[in-house]
Amino acid sequence: MKTIQLNDIHEQLGAKIVPFAGFAMPVQYEGVNAEHATVREGVGVFDVSHMGEFLLNGEHALELIQRVTSNDASKLNIGDAQYSCLPNQQGGIVDDLIVYRIKEDSYLLVVNASNIEKDWNWIATQNSMNVPMRNISDEYSLLAIQGPKAIAAMQSLTSVDLSAIKFYTFKIGDFAGIEHVIISATGYTGSGGFEIYCKNSEVEQIWNKVFEAGADFDIKPIGLAARDTLRLEMGYCLYGNDINDTTSPIEAGLGWITKFSKSFTNSDNLLLQKENGVSKKLVGFELLDKGVPRKDYEIADADDNVIGIVTSGTMGPSVKKGIGMGYVPTKYASPGSEIYIKVRKRLLRAQVVKLPFYK
Repeated sequence: MKTIQLNDIHEQLGAKIVPFAGFAMPVQYEGVNAEHATVREGVGVFDVSHMGEFLLNGEHALELIQRVTSNDASKLNIGDAQYSCLPNQQGGIVDDLIVYRIKEDSYLLVVNASNIEKDWNWIATQNSMNVPMRNISDEYSLLAIQGPKAIAAMQSLTSVDLSAIKFYTFKIGDFAGIEHVIISATGYTGSGGFEIYCKNSEVEQIWNKVFEAGADFDIKPIGLAARDTLRLEMGYCLYGNDINDTTSPIEAGLGWITKFSKSFTNSDNLLLQKENGVSKKLVGFELLDKGVPRKDYEIADADDNVIGIVTSGTMGPSVKKGIGMGYVPTKYASPGSEIYIKVRKRLLRAQVVKLPFYK
């Protein structure tokens, strides 16, 4: 089990530490609902240093990224970030990721912790043009400072105008007395804020100064459990739940990051899916009956025929209702369609809704 750089600090803060993606990670501190509310209403800090980072450099770096990712990275200017995925040959997804254009011929790929080795090997097998690649995952830490008060709480720590960092862009600058950190705005919570990428040797100083600067804003540490409820209220996919090696980006509603203006892994088959339609789709649903949907609960029709599986589910702390996502046959995928969630031996009525749940 790997530990992140600030593990001792999280333990001192009373975090509940659990195994997650091969790392010992803080899952909660004072409780999921309280931490969720802190991010929705104020400002909280996630330590997500378990995430993976790859550097790709050189004149053919973009060519390799275009080959292995579904989105069109040629659209990126320096200082832009892009959500994308790595399609496999079978129509599924190796991983979802964020691509940052750091310099003219330098890109940072940020991947899920559980898939670091898998993604590295996958990209390496496609690297016939010998693009220089570095896996810097073990050298870097990542803090996500999230919530509507994040900019006001943190502006004193940097000469960079935080309000000028638009969604899915980044700046490289000073932060909390450290030079050359990446300050990006690719939040996974739907409540604003930004992320700090720094070296492991720098993260403790940054963490301490973040909490000093945020004290007047009642800043708090936030665990992965609240990260999950926050992202689910936004309808954001979680790899291993809502997308995996067998779900296609078209089925998952990720057609918007699947650009057929270029050729990429399995693009011909995915284009056929887009043109001809798919038999199942990932949908969001709200329970109409009282209850809480959970991952792997069965989805049924009115006659108790199983038609799908819940991929993510919870009681949404902000929306105050049972919400979830899951794959259903296309005829049930339109907003307003009535489906049923099997909770123990009961069929609970639910309705397909347009995402996000939290507006």
